[in-house]
Amino acid sequence: MNWDDLRFFLALAREGTVSGAGRVLDVKHTTVARRIAGLEEQLGSRLFDRMPSGYAMTQVGENLMPHALGVEERVNAADREVFGVDGELSGSLKLAASYDVFTRLITPKLHLFIDRYPGIELELVSSTGLVDLGSRQADIALRLSPKPPEQLIGRNIVPLSHGVYGSEAYLEQKRDTDQLILWNHERTMPDWVADHFPNARVFARASEIMTMMDAVKNNLGMARMPCYVADAEPTLRRIDVSLTPSDWRVWVLSHADLRSTARVRACREFLIDIIEQQRELIEGLNSRYLELA
Repeated sequence: MNWDDLRFFLALAREGTVSGAGRVLDVKHTTVARRIAGLEEQLGSRLFDRMPSGYAMTQVGENLMPHALGVEERVNAADREVFGVDGELSGSLKLAASYDVFTRLITPKLHLFIDRYPGIELELVSSTGLVDLGSRQADIALRLSPKPPEQLIGRNIVPLSHGVYGSEAYLEQKRDTDQLILWNHERTMPDWVADHFPNARVFARASEIMTMMDAVKNNLGMARMPCYVADAEPTLRRIDVSLTPSDWRVWVLSHADLRSTARVRACREFLIDIIEQQRELIEGLNSRYLELA
């Protein structure tokens, strides 16, 4: 029996359901059920009775509980002793994100992390694709996604909101036909165009968000963009039209094998905190609107 088995046992004992234990452990509920079944097979005894209302400990489970709690306390004490010495955390750490996530959300606040952990050397990997965390192309990745790959663990922090934006100068001009900047892959008009700008024409297409934002900033037309990008540009205005909500969210991800590494854990907690602090920006609550005439 090892500590990892006992972690699953304690989570299920406390939560009473495999789904609740899965949320606590950042794993799927099927993983919890499989690990508990494996532990029971190893011990040759049932630890839980499966009931409609959830999982209840058997007598064997109750006997195991104080031993598991004792191991947990020793592990936590060791963890606090090592992890509590913040200034001694050292080594390199690779952080991956797209250029827009870095420049809008992360790098303006990275000095706080460096001040707190001067021994950690950050390597910033700017990538629009999903880096291979398993082969250590990065230790932590910030990604915008509806659902990350199953082999990665992490937490979705905040939902991603979008709006239709134009520059103030563009929107104040009178024109017969609205100009649009779309994505390269959008070969047909997206729903937001059909719903609100049926007579508009495509003026340009872009392959990444900062180019799109720059085109809008330079009065080339309107575009649907994430609020955290567009609202950070003072010359842009959001148009008050309804959009279908996105199912994308901001995720902080790492490989399962690295989740307990002290410097990875420190950076992950820092990133979660600064993303939470910018929730209003990401959710579009700070948008400056310009209503259509």
